[in-house]
Amino acid sequence: MIAAQTALETKMLLRNGEQLLLTVVIPTLLLVLFSSVDIVDTGAGKAVDFLAPGILALAVMSTAFTGQAIATGFERRYGVLKRLAASPLPRWGLMTAKTASVLVTEVLQVILLTVIAFALGWSPHGNPAAVLLLLVLGTAAFSGLGLLMAGTLKAEATLAAANLVFLLLLVGGGVIVPLEKFGTAGQQVLGLLPISALSDGLRAVLQHGSGMPWGDLGVLAFWAVVGLAAAGKFFRWE
Repeated sequence: MIAAQTALETKMLLRNGEQLLLTVVIPTLLLVLFSSVDIVDTGAGKAVDFLAPGILALAVMSTAFTGQAIATGFERRYGVLKRLAASPLPRWGLMTAKTASVLVTEVLQVILLTVIAFALGWSPHGNPAAVLLLLVLGTAAFSGLGLLMAGTLKAEATLAAANLVFLLLLVGGGVIVPLEKFGTAGQQVLGLLPISALSDGLRAVLQHGSGMPWGDLGVLAFWAVVGLAAAGKFFRWE
């Protein structure tokens, strides 16, 4: 049942034009544009080496947080979740299927963005295990926050809030603009955000060849625990 629901959730996501815009088109365009045109000062080295890790973090956020929050919010509004909750599929099974669908989509995103980044001259290096752990914790953190938003706000409010957060974190989360541009105080505050921790951790490993970025992993683990716990407690199915 979980496998069948996962396949359905994935098909629905990939057939949704707005979701494809968030999960595929926007990250791809940003990667190609800012890697090809000198718009933002990304420091020494090739721009794609700085941008690729940040765009991978953005892809995780767009799927696990923005896309999932919007889709789940409208499923809740139209009574889809209520009907599914009454089916033989248990509620934990539905959440597992949604999470698995997010992971499948992220794998496709990572493959696509990696191929494009290589074509643009990206030369990553570092510990693959650290990258995998960052992506998993980032997914858990954003998924919990997305489900919390979808399960507590009205669908229209979720749509507006999720897109607004996406835009704000795109600008101020270290994805394209280095956090150093925001000054010392701004850097310290923004560095505590999950998108900043994910992009900074991926950049530390893939661009600079660092080992396990324990500080960034700790931030992501904190958001994952808080987000998932809050979603489990406050999520309303109707």
